Order: sequence, then structure tokens, then C-alpha cells
Amino acid sequence: SVDLLFNLRESLKPQKNYVFYCQSCGDIIVKDRKFRRVLPLPSENWSALVEEWCCHPDPFARSNLHPQHGDCFLGDTFFLLNSGNEPHKSKENTRVICKRCKTMLGETMSSDTIKYYVTEVIMQPSEGSFSPTPRSEFVQSMVAQCLVELSSAKSTFRFTVKGDNGKIYILIWLLNSDTLLVESLGSSSLNSVSALFGDTFMPSSRPVGTWNAVKVLYQPCTKGRNKDLADGWENDIGVHPLTFPSETCLELLLILGLSTTSLPPSLRCMNSFQVRNSRF
Repeated sequence: SVDLLFNLRESLKPQKNYVFYCQSCGDIIVKDRKFRRVLPLPSENWSALVEEWCCHPDPFARSNLHPQHGDCFLGDTFFLLNSGNEPHKSKENTRVICKRCKTMLGETMSSDTIKYYVTEVIMQPSEGSFSPTPRSEFVQSMVAQCLVELSSAKSTFRFTVKGDNGKIYILIWLLNSDTLLVESLGSSSLNSVSALFGDTFMPSSRPVGTWNAVKVLYQPCTKGRNKDLADGWENDIGVHPLTFPSETCLELLLILGLSTTSLPPSLRCMNSFQVRNSRF
């Protein structure tokens, strides 16, 4: 169930052992890692505001927030781990790839720091076991959690979804986060999305399912679409960027598009934006 997905910020605790799995294939990425500290990172643009905080030269100009051994730093869409115990260290700014399925999991930030994206890796306590979650459900659930957390913490309701290549793929406007979605378990939206991603749709004894959901407006920005609007949002300090692997951004756009087509035509658009309810 999507409702039972491991919530990084709420469930990750110090002094407990965790196993890291590739979400796509279930391969173990990191085994039995115990954290001494689990700390949230400041927003991505924190360094740009340092001049407003300090009356003297920037004391952080030459320093980076890299985790030490036993640390886990939590960002908006990623977490940072120290790779000091890894037998083979990678060069800076190289992709971290799952050895089994070749999915991009993250990237190296330095010779001893690895960034993993929350949409690509599942962390579970060592005493638990890996339970596969359909890819389409996992992606929309994790993105919805990011939207809810950021809108609550920063009063931000507009987001740009960027790939690791720096390109903007989607503009998202969060309308509300307290929607209750009631959907037939045999509905076309569930079946079409699940089938396209190769997910196995597991029928339930109940004729309908209910989920917490967020209601969003979105605009695709691939192939030069909505370029002027995307440029305006990128330069707007009221818009928060969310960065994921480029492949995941395309997956999310596909999920949004397929789900929108399941709505009645009169409910698919609002103020030139497309409408979507995302479960979490």
C-alpha cells in the first residue's frame, strides 16, 4: 500500500540499522548502515542568503555540507551519505547506477559523498524485508509527499520539476493537500498507468479504494513547450525547484498525463493548466 511507504523524515532515526534497496529491482545498495546523526539540510538556495545574515565576509564560502562517517543529511528530494567505507570510490559528479537493473540511483558529490534520490531508493529497518511497490505508485507517492512537506514548511505552492541535467520538465501548482480520492479498483486510470509501467495490479476484495491525495495543476515543459512560462517561474523566488533524475521526470509526466485523460473532459483543465489528483 502506498500509505505504508517508508517516510524518510518521520521514520529515519539515529542508532538504528537500515538497508538500502533499489526501488526498481529490489537489489541491496547499502547493507546494515547505522547512523550516528540524521540531520535536515537547509534549502538549496541557502548560500545565496548568507550575505543578508552576516555583516562580514561569507564564512561558508569555501565549505560544503558533506556528511561525515555515520551521518545522513536529508534534502528536499534526496539524502546524502558518506561513502568512506565503500571499497571503490567514484569521481565527483558521476552517476550512481544500480548494478542489477542499471537504473540511475543518484550521483557522487565528492570522493566520499553520495547523493541518492528519494524516488529511486527505499530504506527500511534491517529487521524488515523488502516489499516491492509498483513503480508508478511509488513515484507519485514520493513526489506528493515532497509537495505536502514543502508547502507546509515553506508556504510554497508552485514548483518546477527539474532533471539532473538542469532542464525543467514540469510546472506544478499545488491546489490542496487534503483531498480524499475514491476510485474504482478496476478503473482505467489505475490499469493504464500500472500496465504501462509493467506494474502488477493487485485486485482487492473491496469494489472501491480510498486514498489521501493532493490536487495539482501542471504544465509539461518538454520539447520547448511553455518555455516563457517556465522561464518566468524559474526566476520567481516564490517557486521552489524539485530535482529528480531526468528519467524519473519523464515517468512523472507520463503518470500525470495518463491520469488526466481518465477525468471527464470538463474537469481536465483549469486556467490553461491540466488537472491531476496524486495519491500519497
